[in-house]
Amino acid sequence: MFEVSRLCKSAILVCVCLLTAAPSAATLQGQRFDDSARIAAQELALNGLGLRSMLFIKVYVAALYLHERAATFDVIANMPGPKRLQLRMLRKADADDFIEALVEGIEENTSKAELAQLSARMRQLTHTINAIGSVVAGDSLNFDFVPGVGTSVTVNGMNKGTVIEGADFYNAVLKIFVGENPVDERLKAGLLGK
Repeated sequence: MFEVSRLCKSAILVCVCLLTAAPSAATLQGQRFDDSARIAAQELALNGLGLRSMLFIKVYVAALYLHERAATFDVIANMPGPKRLQLRMLRKADADDFIEALVEGIEENTSKAELAQLSARMRQLTHTINAIGSVVAGDSLNFDFVPGVGTSVTVNGMNKGTVIEGADFYNAVLKIFVGENPVDERLKAGLLGK
Protein backbone atom coordinates (compact mmCIF):
# COMPACT_ATOMS: atom_id res chain seq x y z
CA MET A 1 0.00 0.00 0.00
CA PHE A 2 2.85 2.37 0.83
CA GLU A 3 4.45 1.71 -2.59
CA VAL A 4 1.15 2.32 -4.43
CA SER A 5 0.60 5.58 -2.55
CA ARG A 6 4.13 6.70 -3.31
CA LEU A 7 3.71 5.78 -6.99
CA CYS A 8 0.41 7.70 -7.19
CA LYS A 9 1.98 10.76 -5.62
CA SER A 10 4.89 10.55 -8.06
CA ALA A 11 2.52 10.20 -11.02
CA ILE A 12 0.47 13.20 -9.86
CA LEU A 13 3.61 15.27 -9.40
CA VAL A 14 4.80 14.40 -12.93
CA CYS A 15 1.39 15.34 -14.40
CA VAL A 16 1.34 18.66 -12.54
CA CYS A 17 4.87 19.46 -13.74
CA LEU A 18 3.96 18.62 -17.34
CA LEU A 19 0.83 20.75 -17.21
CA THR A 20 2.59 23.76 -15.73
CA ALA A 21 5.57 23.43 -18.11
CA ALA A 22 3.42 23.23 -21.24
CA PRO A 23 3.18 26.51 -23.12
CA SER A 24 -0.23 28.06 -22.71
CA ALA A 25 -2.21 29.26 -25.66
CA ALA A 26 -5.51 30.80 -26.67
CA THR A 27 -7.76 29.37 -29.37
CA LEU A 28 -10.43 30.95 -31.53
CA GLN A 29 -12.17 29.30 -34.48
CA GLY A 30 -9.75 26.38 -34.19
CA GLN A 31 -6.73 28.69 -34.54
CA ARG A 32 -4.21 28.35 -31.70
CA PHE A 33 -2.22 31.44 -30.68
CA ASP A 34 0.71 31.39 -28.27
CA ASP A 35 0.36 33.59 -25.21
CA SER A 36 3.59 35.36 -26.18
CA ALA A 37 5.66 36.29 -29.21
CA ARG A 38 9.29 37.38 -29.46
CA ILE A 39 10.12 40.36 -31.67
CA ALA A 40 13.44 42.24 -31.76
CA ALA A 41 14.64 40.31 -28.69
CA GLN A 42 11.60 41.44 -26.68
CA GLU A 43 8.84 39.26 -25.29
CA LEU A 44 5.32 40.41 -26.14
CA ALA A 45 2.11 39.17 -24.53
CA LEU A 46 -1.12 38.30 -26.29
CA ASN A 47 -3.44 41.27 -25.75
CA GLY A 48 -6.50 39.73 -27.39
CA LEU A 49 -8.04 37.72 -30.21
CA GLY A 50 -10.89 38.54 -32.55
CA LEU A 51 -12.79 37.13 -35.51
CA ARG A 52 -13.36 39.08 -38.72
CA SER A 53 -16.54 38.01 -40.42
CA MET A 54 -18.58 39.46 -43.24
CA LEU A 55 -22.23 38.49 -43.01
CA PHE A 56 -21.90 34.74 -42.38
CA ILE A 57 -18.43 34.34 -43.91
CA LYS A 58 -15.54 33.95 -41.48
CA VAL A 59 -12.52 35.67 -43.05
CA TYR A 60 -9.69 35.54 -40.48
CA VAL A 61 -8.81 35.44 -36.81
CA ALA A 62 -6.54 38.25 -35.62
CA ALA A 63 -4.24 38.47 -32.60
CA LEU A 64 -2.56 41.53 -31.11
CA TYR A 65 0.72 41.21 -29.21
CA LEU A 66 2.06 44.04 -27.02
CA HIS A 67 4.63 44.35 -24.23
CA GLU A 68 1.83 45.19 -21.77
CA ARG A 69 -1.96 44.93 -21.86
CA ALA A 70 -3.92 47.80 -23.38
CA ALA A 71 -7.64 48.40 -23.84
CA THR A 72 -7.62 51.47 -26.12
CA PHE A 73 -5.99 52.48 -29.38
CA ASP A 74 -4.50 55.62 -27.81
CA VAL A 75 -2.62 53.59 -25.21
CA ILE A 76 -1.36 51.19 -27.89
CA ALA A 77 -0.30 54.00 -30.24
CA ASN A 78 1.76 55.66 -27.50
CA MET A 79 3.21 52.43 -26.16
CA PRO A 80 6.97 52.05 -26.67
CA GLY A 81 8.51 48.88 -28.04
CA PRO A 82 7.64 46.37 -30.75
CA LYS A 83 4.10 45.28 -31.63
CA ARG A 84 2.60 42.47 -33.68
CA LEU A 85 -0.74 42.12 -35.43
CA GLN A 86 -1.21 38.58 -36.70
CA LEU A 87 -3.92 37.44 -39.11
CA ARG A 88 -4.76 33.75 -39.58
CA MET A 89 -6.73 33.27 -42.74
CA LEU A 90 -9.89 31.16 -42.63
CA ARG A 91 -10.56 31.52 -46.36
CA LYS A 92 -8.85 32.56 -49.57
CA ALA A 93 -8.34 36.27 -50.26
CA ASP A 94 -6.96 37.71 -53.49
CA ALA A 95 -4.36 40.46 -53.37
CA ASP A 96 -6.81 43.00 -54.84
CA ASP A 97 -9.41 42.27 -52.16
CA PHE A 98 -6.79 42.49 -49.42
CA ILE A 99 -5.42 45.80 -50.75
CA GLU A 100 -8.91 47.27 -51.09
CA ALA A 101 -9.74 46.33 -47.48
CA LEU A 102 -6.46 47.76 -46.12
CA VAL A 103 -6.67 51.01 -48.08
CA GLU A 104 -10.35 51.52 -47.26
CA GLY A 105 -9.68 50.80 -43.57
CA ILE A 106 -6.84 53.33 -43.44
CA GLU A 107 -8.92 55.95 -45.27
CA GLU A 108 -11.84 55.43 -42.86
CA ASN A 109 -9.61 56.16 -39.87
CA THR A 110 -7.23 58.83 -41.16
CA SER A 111 -7.54 62.54 -41.97
CA LYS A 112 -6.75 63.87 -45.45
CA ALA A 113 -3.57 65.50 -44.14
CA GLU A 114 -2.42 62.21 -42.60
CA LEU A 115 -3.29 60.34 -45.81
CA ALA A 116 -1.09 62.71 -47.78
CA GLN A 117 1.83 61.89 -45.46
CA LEU A 118 1.13 58.16 -45.73
CA SER A 119 0.52 57.92 -49.49
CA ALA A 120 4.01 56.78 -50.57
CA ARG A 121 4.10 54.18 -47.79
CA MET A 122 0.60 52.98 -48.65
CA ARG A 123 1.87 52.39 -52.20
CA GLN A 124 4.75 50.44 -50.69
CA LEU A 125 2.26 48.27 -48.75
CA THR A 126 0.18 47.80 -51.91
CA HIS A 127 3.31 46.65 -53.76
CA THR A 128 4.09 44.18 -50.94
CA ILE A 129 0.55 42.72 -50.94
CA ASN A 130 0.62 42.41 -54.73
CA ALA A 131 3.92 40.53 -54.47
CA ILE A 132 2.37 38.15 -51.92
CA GLY A 133 -0.56 37.44 -54.21
CA SER A 134 -3.45 35.38 -52.90
CA VAL A 135 -3.52 34.06 -49.37
CA VAL A 136 -5.43 30.91 -48.50
CA ALA A 137 -7.00 29.33 -45.44
CA GLY A 138 -4.27 28.46 -42.95
CA ASP A 139 -1.87 31.23 -44.03
CA SER A 140 -0.50 33.42 -41.25
CA LEU A 141 0.34 37.10 -41.87
CA ASN A 142 2.29 39.20 -39.39
CA PHE A 143 2.41 42.98 -39.40
CA ASP A 144 5.34 43.62 -37.05
CA PHE A 145 6.52 47.02 -35.87
CA VAL A 146 9.97 47.67 -34.41
CA PRO A 147 10.73 51.25 -33.27
CA GLY A 148 13.47 52.90 -35.31
CA VAL A 149 13.08 50.23 -38.00
CA GLY A 150 9.46 50.20 -39.15
CA THR A 151 6.76 47.79 -40.25
CA SER A 152 7.56 44.45 -41.80
CA VAL A 153 5.14 41.96 -43.32
CA THR A 154 5.70 38.22 -43.13
CA VAL A 155 3.63 35.39 -44.57
CA ASN A 156 4.04 32.01 -42.94
CA GLY A 157 7.25 33.25 -41.35
CA MET A 158 8.84 34.55 -44.57
CA ASN A 159 9.58 38.28 -45.02
CA LYS A 160 7.74 39.93 -47.88
CA GLY A 161 8.52 43.32 -49.40
CA THR A 162 10.64 45.94 -47.72
CA VAL A 163 10.32 47.51 -44.29
CA ILE A 164 7.91 50.46 -44.22
CA GLU A 165 9.17 53.32 -42.05
CA GLY A 166 7.34 55.23 -39.35
CA ALA A 167 5.26 54.58 -36.25
CA ASP A 168 2.53 56.70 -37.87
CA PHE A 169 2.20 54.12 -40.65
CA TYR A 170 1.91 51.18 -38.24
CA ASN A 171 -0.67 53.11 -36.21
CA ALA A 172 -2.65 53.74 -39.39
CA VAL A 173 -2.71 49.98 -40.01
CA LEU A 174 -3.74 49.28 -36.40
CA LYS A 175 -6.59 51.79 -36.67
CA ILE A 176 -8.20 49.49 -39.26
CA PHE A 177 -8.69 46.97 -36.48
CA VAL A 178 -8.85 48.97 -33.21
CA GLY A 179 -9.40 52.60 -34.30
CA GLU A 180 -12.55 54.73 -34.06
CA ASN A 181 -14.00 53.22 -37.25
CA PRO A 182 -12.84 49.60 -37.10
CA VAL A 183 -13.52 47.14 -39.86
CA ASP A 184 -15.46 45.03 -37.32
CA GLU A 185 -16.57 46.11 -33.81
CA ARG A 186 -16.49 42.57 -32.41
CA LEU A 187 -12.99 42.08 -33.81
CA LYS A 188 -11.91 45.32 -32.15
CA ALA A 189 -13.37 44.27 -28.79
CA GLY A 190 -11.57 40.93 -29.00
CA LEU A 191 -8.20 42.44 -29.87
CA LEU A 192 -8.54 44.88 -26.98
CA GLY A 193 -9.28 41.99 -24.61
CA LYS A 194 -12.86 43.04 -23.90
